[in-house]
Amino acid sequence: MTAQPDSARSSVAIIGAGSIGVAFAVLFAKAGFEARVFDPVPDARRRGKNDALDRLKLLADHRLLVEEPAAIASRITFPASIEAAVRDVNLVQECAPEKVELKAEIFVEVAQFAPSRAILASSSSAIVPSRIAERLDDSTAARLVVGHPGNPPYLLPVIEVVPSPRTDAITTERAEQIYRQAGLRPVVVHREVEGFVFNRLQGALLREAYCLLRDGVASVDDIDEVVRSGLGPRWSVIGPFETVDLNTRGGIESHATKMGPAYARMGAERGQDDPWTSDLIARVTAERRTLLALDDWDDRVRWRDRQLMRRASLLND
Repeated sequence: MTAQPDSARSSVAIIGAGSIGVAFAVLFAKAGFEARVFDPVPDARRRGKNDALDRLKLLADHRLLVEEPAAIASRITFPASIEAAVRDVNLVQECAPEKVELKAEIFVEVAQFAPSRAILASSSSAIVPSRIAERLDDSTAARLVVGHPGNPPYLLPVIEVVPSPRTDAITTERAEQIYRQAGLRPVVVHREVEGFVFNRLQGALLREAYCLLRDGVASVDDIDEVVRSGLGPRWSVIGPFETVDLNTRGGIESHATKMGPAYARMGAERGQDDPWTSDLIARVTAERRTLLALDDWDDRVRWRDRQLMRRASLLND
């Protein structure tokens, strides 16, 4: 269930009525925002309107709405111009294809009509914001961040907020605030890297999956099964650092001592020379111990198991 929408929440503009654009519209409207979706193709706008209502009905079928789908859909509009879409909004979420020139052109046009306070966010999956900002003046670049969601954002609440060196700090803070109001969990990426955090983690797993298939270790479906029935359920509860912290009594430092050499050999086999150095292990250990004292380790292991049991029970139902 989601929280009751706040009628005082502001308007957002979404540029692009493809799957990500529609998903953002559903997310924001569900949270009480007015969501204006612009696409230069009239057929895309018509399709987007139908897609948004269809997704809302699916959410209702799974008891994930507190309002009727039609009531939420009424907060999603499809204006015929960028000017009408971005007027008086607090956030512009660009959801155009992954082409830096196109994204920059959109923000140049948006900047002509959007309020000076509006956050300009790109849904880029890999393009760092400084590449987009190269084509923008200073005042526009100062308001630009990447806001890269999980897909679909109304089901995967993480969003990466990536500022460029030209982004004002207040822009990043306000983007985080708006995304939290929409029910997302923003993660600030402190240094620009292609693919950010989400796709670098996903890419590391995908590269190894391709190699395992190529080397005859396992089939496509068997590799997927390891993730579906093993890594996936566990990672739905805890991330990779907490996973290994809870896997070994003594925590992540103990795990690194026991398993670090094996992981180093596996990396070297793929041409990757990134060993877990003692100072890096110490840094990870310090951050984990801030989050979880070793005295609480047993309780957290039991918590992990209870969460996995709840998941298994839901799947059985």
